Amino acid sequence: MNWYLLLGQATVNGLVVGLLYLLMAVGFTLVFGVMRMVNFAHGEFYMLGAFAAYVLMVHLGAPFLLAVVLTVVIAIVFGSLVEWLVLKPFRKDELNGMIVTIGLAMILQNVALMVFGPDPVSVPAIATGASSFLGVTVANSRLYVIAFAVAVLVLLYVFLRHSAVGRGLRAVVEDADIAALQGVKARLYYPLGFGIGIGLAAIAGALMAPLFSVSPFMGQAPLLKAFMVVILGGLGSIPGAALAGLCLGLLESYTALFLESSTADMLIFILVIVGMLAFPRGLIGKGEA
Repeated sequence: MNWYLLLGQATVNGLVVGLLYLLMAVGFTLVFGVMRMVNFAHGEFYMLGAFAAYVLMVHLGAPFLLAVVLTVVIAIVFGSLVEWLVLKPFRKDELNGMIVTIGLAMILQNVALMVFGPDPVSVPAIATGASSFLGVTVANSRLYVIAFAVAVLVLLYVFLRHSAVGRGLRAVVEDADIAALQGVKARLYYPLGFGIGIGLAAIAGALMAPLFSVSPFMGQAPLLKAFMVVILGGLGSIPGAALAGLCLGLLESYTALFLESSTADMLIFILVIVGMLAFPRGLIGKGEA
């Protein structure tokens, strides 16, 4: 058994999974920062992103890049409308807001069941063949997913740091009341922040679709992992979520080499709990959004 090759493959797989967790977690953090609400429907928006890529690529024949772009645009518009039409009365009402998102998750999952049925479906691979790095062979489709995910995160960073809208959104995430005193119209940023958060979950789903099967129940496990990433990274800290997402993805991939999936999951939960006890404010403390 060549452990060097196995570890190399596990590292690449861990990066892919970690980046998808990261996209989910950043979206989750953004929604929490703006709404002060835990969005239990986040996994279902991830699922809808995967089904959107499935419909666009399989039924409408769209190329992968166009499918991802359209999925993001649809998700941001849909998420903004959901915030404005459904969640607006519950802004900063944490308990009732969480209950509403639980109901929303059930509705979205059942709608997907009625439309697509319970059986998993597949999306064509976005690339064929493989590439070799330092003797480790990696499927090109996974390299494309890594490149797409990194590009999305870089664009998000540039948007939040260097655009007027992004800076306003960060101000609302930090403290909506202080932002309002400085002339930021916070009410305009609630649907935008929620829409972008949902868009990030949908991107993760669309990028995942060509690698794994797509089903109405696929959002539950990533939601749990994203929640772990957010807590481990420090609630409200996007840099912390980035570090925690990559650590969790790599840890999950490495443990799968030696342990059965159920044992690996249990070990990961134990390590996450230890990490939370060791770093109660997150791996790098609460940072700026």
